Amino acid sequence: MTIDHIALLFFPRYSLDIPVVFMHIIGRLTAPIMLFFIVEGYYHTHNLKKYLLRLFVFTILSHFAYVIAFDKSFIPLKETVFDQTSIMWALMLGLLALVIRENKDLKIRAWQKFIIVFILVWLAFPADWSSPAALAIIYMGINHGNFKKQMVSLVICITIYSIVYAVFLNLVYGLLQMFIVLAIPVLYQYNGERGKWKGIKWFFYMYYPLHLMALGIIRIFLLHKTIN
Repeated sequence: MTIDHIALLFFPRYSLDIPVVFMHIIGRLTAPIMLFFIVEGYYHTHNLKKYLLRLFVFTILSHFAYVIAFDKSFIPLKETVFDQTSIMWALMLGLLALVIRENKDLKIRAWQKFIIVFILVWLAFPADWSSPAALAIIYMGINHGNFKKQMVSLVICITIYSIVYAVFLNLVYGLLQMFIVLAIPVLYQYNGERGKWKGIKWFFYMYYPLHLMALGIIRIFLLHKTIN
């Protein structure tokens, strides 16, 4: 993730230099892992409300860090519809959609759930990894316990993202998104058990906005340049 963001910062505008492309390929490992463990968090959390609230708080923090790092507008959709906020927005909406879809205690009809989930997925569009990230969370959640189906769902959703990226932004970088398949062997090693270090959860929550903020400081005070 950090390697990918460094490449975006120092080599913007879709550089095709081989080292830069390789850095972006390494960065494709991150999103699938984040999506997968949002789903795992849903099924293993002891308090779903706190989980959603925690994700919401870090989504807000990450938005400000993201726009500072990459010189975006603080108001999403003001300049464009693509990459206006961090992937945390898509993660939060994907989790919320999964909660609504799978919660049998909600006193709303199936068609109402469908509409709500549909809206939540589209609301994720301006985020990094966009609506397909939210869709991937939903379908991996539906297929929880079946790793093969989860990974097929992930690949299909990211293929949609890859096609949209290739058509509307950049062909090469659109195709690069498919290197998310490199994360599948890594995820396969997951045994369903929690790690020994309990603080790792907070480490990763904090690391995401902090590393973006650090990149923003580098951009503003050292590079004296903007990406736009």
